[in-house]
Amino acid sequence: MKAIEITDVRKRYRNLQALKGVSFSVERGEFFGLLGPNGAGKTTLISILAGLNRADSGTVSVLGQDVVDDYRMARRMLGVVPQELVFDPFFTVRETLRLQSGYFGLRRNDDWIDEIMANLDLTNKADSNMRQLSGGMKRRVLVAQALVHRPPVIVLDEPTAGVDVELRQTLWKFISRLNREGHTIILTTHYLEEAEALCDRIAMLKFGEVVALDRTSSLLNQFAGLQLVLTLSRGTLPAELEALRTPGNPGERAYRLRLSGYEAVEPILAALRAAGCEIEDMEISKADLEDVFVQIMRREGEMPGSTPNAAMEAAA
Repeated sequence: MKAIEITDVRKRYRNLQALKGVSFSVERGEFFGLLGPNGAGKTTLISILAGLNRADSGTVSVLGQDVVDDYRMARRMLGVVPQELVFDPFFTVRETLRLQSGYFGLRRNDDWIDEIMANLDLTNKADSNMRQLSGGMKRRVLVAQALVHRPPVIVLDEPTAGVDVELRQTLWKFISRLNREGHTIILTTHYLEEAEALCDRIAMLKFGEVVALDRTSSLLNQFAGLQLVLTLSRGTLPAELEALRTPGNPGERAYRLRLSGYEAVEPILAALRAAGCEIEDMEISKADLEDVFVQIMRREGEMPGSTPNAAMEAAA
């Protein structure tokens, strides 16, 4: 049985087709990344998964429970950390977590609440009112709320947006432990280095469609690999090398050439010498997930007015 099964999901908001037949599944125990630029449809898909919104067509299930027909059972299987910070400011941290436990019919849950607070460094804030907490501390409570009923599937929607490095490290240490213990994790983030380090597989959405879906290592090998980054002081790239060229950042002077291996460097240099080019700077780099993301998004058509960095900010 799959942890998450999404089949041909479509959703329209007036003139905007937010999701266009999205289909993929997430295995039990997997750490799965859901990436995409602004307006790709990630938040819409998560709201449908959490039962907060309904798809126009298609099906979504959590551990075999349909999120519409079996909403209560599906929701018990799911812990969702949303982007928005929404709390009752007059409850303490402990009261907030006890209240969340009550929503799922859990009594005498204090031992697990204490463990969550300890792992998220919230213990010394247990009796503080929510209104007294910093934004980073409120974000920790949001994560704790999603975990309080011990859900087997955890959805993290931009969990580290706007928080400090210490919280990011603390959170990922705890979430990685839960994943090792068998919990399924679905992550959306615009910190691509986090997705690269944590996710077993990644799906990339663009304009409401899945444009890439594979293991993280396969995406890195297929779309990135080694690159030769060249800046020329004289001449332009010979025509025979254009086929090796990969997209660079807007306004960048350097040429980025795809390498099949280190042995491919000398034939490129020979072609440059033959064309009378002079090299100002040169380096060999191993591309990361950000490079892969840029390549895939440009291959599918760049979003109007977006840049590689802006496209990942406040991903929605």
